[in-house]
Amino acid sequence: MTVEQDPADADVATGLDMLLSDGALGPLRRMLPAAAGLRMAASLAVKPVTLARRGAGLAAELAKIGVGASEVAPNPRDKRYSDPAWTENPVLRRLVQAHIAAGGAATDLVEDADLDWADHERVQFAVGNVVDALAPSNSLVNPALWQAAKETRGASIVSGVKHLVADLSTAPRVPSMVEPDAFTVGEDLACTPGAVVLRTPVFELIQYLPQTGTVREIPLLLVPPTINKYYVADLAPDRSIVENLVRSGQQVFLMSWRNPDAEHAAWDLDTYGAAILDAMTACERISRQSSTALMAFCSGGMITSMLLGHLAATGAQERVASVTFAVTVLDQAKAGTTGALLDPETARQAVETSQKKGYLDGRTLAEVFAWLRPNDLIWNYWVNNYLRGKAPKPFDILFWNADTTRMTAGLHRDFIDIAVSNALITPGGTTMLGTPVDLSKVDRDAYVIAGIADHLCAWQSCFRTTRLLGGESRFVLSTSGHIASLVNPPGNPKASFRVAPAESRTPTPTTADAWLAVAETVKGSWWPDHAEWLGKRSGADVDAPAELGGRGLHALVPAPGDYVRVR
Repeated sequence: MTVEQDPADADVATGLDMLLSDGALGPLRRMLPAAAGLRMAASLAVKPVTLARRGAGLAAELAKIGVGASEVAPNPRDKRYSDPAWTENPVLRRLVQAHIAAGGAATDLVEDADLDWADHERVQFAVGNVVDALAPSNSLVNPALWQAAKETRGASIVSGVKHLVADLSTAPRVPSMVEPDAFTVGEDLACTPGAVVLRTPVFELIQYLPQTGTVREIPLLLVPPTINKYYVADLAPDRSIVENLVRSGQQVFLMSWRNPDAEHAAWDLDTYGAAILDAMTACERISRQSSTALMAFCSGGMITSMLLGHLAATGAQERVASVTFAVTVLDQAKAGTTGALLDPETARQAVETSQKKGYLDGRTLAEVFAWLRPNDLIWNYWVNNYLRGKAPKPFDILFWNADTTRMTAGLHRDFIDIAVSNALITPGGTTMLGTPVDLSKVDRDAYVIAGIADHLCAWQSCFRTTRLLGGESRFVLSTSGHIASLVNPPGNPKASFRVAPAESRTPTPTTADAWLAVAETVKGSWWPDHAEWLGKRSGADVDAPAELGGRGLHALVPAPGDYVRVR
């Protein structure tokens, strides 16, 4: 999750649209390519020479493996085979080589089939998952299993079985990535001091206690994703975006979405857009200002962009001082597996499934999310938890990821509809609160953040957000993946980000590749860069308020509030 990759690799990222469809229909749909698999078989059936060549090549390699003459070897960076036993033991070495050779042959056959793009992606995903699942490292021959059993006198085997039974007994039925009691919300996560100053049926508004003598006069409102809890922005101390913003002198407010149930099925994009407006009104009321700066994350950014379109259409976008979009994709143009795995029929089935329940179950989303990167998020923990019998290490991001929420059927339907039609790139392609959305009319300055290794929101897609908006945009490409690119506090010696030089002799790049060609690498976290950018757009310094709330709004309960605790 924290490994940097080449920018070109990011175009195999999945997408929020696919995540939401699989969240309703389940990840098994993608592992059974059905019609695409039949079309591959038919294509290969008329290519007997190709099949014979691949078969002969595999047989020859297996023969070389059998006599110890093969040079096939795992990638040196493949941590699955870091134990010296995989190369020193002749049996284990041959098993690894045979798996690599067979997996390569299967992948080559997919290429030989000359499928159209959509079928190719479906089959390649299924084949890749099967190959990963059959890796010798996932089996009982893994030397880590026997080493742990020897060191614990068999206790690790008993512990592994207990972990397996516990994980299979409750959804999501994947290996646990973190223990359920590894952290406590409000104590070691989501613990930046503050209070709930407004509660509606849809959200709680948290105002954070200033930690500086003066603050910027214009308040900052954080709009979290509608998937999982808000505290992705307020993780452990010194790893909290909220804490960092407060310490930089911002007046920080944050929306904590209610975890909806079947009774809230009708809540849709308009419901959530109106909620952001209500939160802005409260921020302006408390701070005695006429505008608010916005910082929105992922799906929260999609809703925020539509609200900006509504404000532009109604002549009220002066209420927004600036906007920050974090890992937000507005242009859903298809890349990688996304378009291949979400077609109108699949979308219809996904919407019907969530409508029957009244919501999309967050636990299923967590399972789907894990299968996006099975070696990192499934099989890595399979080995650790079951074969070695160890508890996973505590990690705040993974704890947050496991603290799932539901998504209302109405919101799920609207997100899917926008994705299928790619509505946000067309002026008037969709509406918010009864007004057509035209993002080109949004003239607010924007700070757009993406992760170079993001497997959910490809950085190239995030870059296209800057081309849709009418104002000045600063695009920042952070290291790491979807969440790790955001949780990037100062002090990490390996951290860096890329940004186009402020004084460039060339016009503003219009494509991601052109931007990358002129971008400079800056050592350190992007947080100080963002704080400086935001500070210039947040008004003058004023005395920090002595208490939270104001003008009829009062502190109700201490942060993190009540909604974040609802399962």
